[in-house]
Amino acid sequence: MTTNTPDRARTRFPGISSRAYEHPADRSALVALRSLSGFDIVLRRLSGLFNERAIRLAFLGGSVRAGEDQFRNLYDMVRDAAYILDLPEVPELYVRQSPLPNAMAIGSDHPFIVVNTGLLDLHDDEELRFVICHEVGHILSGHAVYQTMMMILTRLGSRLAWLPLGNVGIAAIIMGLQEWFRKAELSADRAGLLAGQDLDAAKRTMMKMAGGTRLGEMSTEAFLAQAREYDAVGDVRDGLLKFLNLIQQTHPYPVVRFAEIDRWAQSGEYDRILAGDYPRRADDNGASISEEIRNAANAYRESWSQSADPFIGKVRDVAEGAAAAAGGLFDRVSRRGGGSQNGGS
Repeated sequence: MTTNTPDRARTRFPGISSRAYEHPADRSALVALRSLSGFDIVLRRLSGLFNERAIRLAFLGGSVRAGEDQFRNLYDMVRDAAYILDLPEVPELYVRQSPLPNAMAIGSDHPFIVVNTGLLDLHDDEELRFVICHEVGHILSGHAVYQTMMMILTRLGSRLAWLPLGNVGIAAIIMGLQEWFRKAELSADRAGLLAGQDLDAAKRTMMKMAGGTRLGEMSTEAFLAQAREYDAVGDVRDGLLKFLNLIQQTHPYPVVRFAEIDRWAQSGEYDRILAGDYPRRADDNGASISEEIRNAANAYRESWSQSADPFIGKVRDVAEGAAAAAGGLFDRVSRRGGGSQNGGS
């Protein structure tokens, strides 16, 4: 049984690799991207199209930077999260006046965190800690950098929409990117739990994102039952409607995130990491692309087997076949390239 630890020293994870908590579908995409020779150089060139210095100056001039004398509580949370996840440097954190309860990680060379005041008004300290740790997890995984590149490529690709079938191709790319973004959010939720080490706070965060501050009117058991109902609701038509609703979403719905973090915490993987059994950053170069793709396929297969959504049942065979074909393709390419499947960081 997983134990929450909000009132005692939190476990630190020296040298932890982001692979420890990344959702398999997210992790396989990142390992594949990192394996490309010269990819990081190209990435930073593309990221340079967005002036990171200008963005930082905008927040420096128009928001409040947390520190020893401003938003000290949040500043301490960022330092704690960076220490627990063994981040090379402590990210800056800016508080921006906005009623929208949101937070984000921005930048490439020195990513920083932005938290809206709407989030501060919505959550208590332990919930905010989960959010801050979530964003630090994004930074450790490199999500801020990769998402910037994906946005650039999407914008460049949109210029080709005038070509025959161009809109179809662009729509497929966007759908794929949004699916990755949603899985990246699940990864960051796991990082939030790992660094915050308070499962109840993580769950409350999701509930408040869905229903506001009136937790006394809500129930974790009922919310989890709601998540199961959402998963199983209706017939194939309802499943298709859920799929269409999700296409434009960058984040999974709160009930989905609630159920996912509960499932991961109860799976035993969270407890193994707390006990010190986790992959190290020093071994990232040895990550196998084909193995990560298989892990992603297995994760989807397990998720589908647990899902009661009839629409998922209809597309399961097709999707599994596509995942298997992708793994086989990487195997063949790797063999032709001399048998190496290792990724570079």
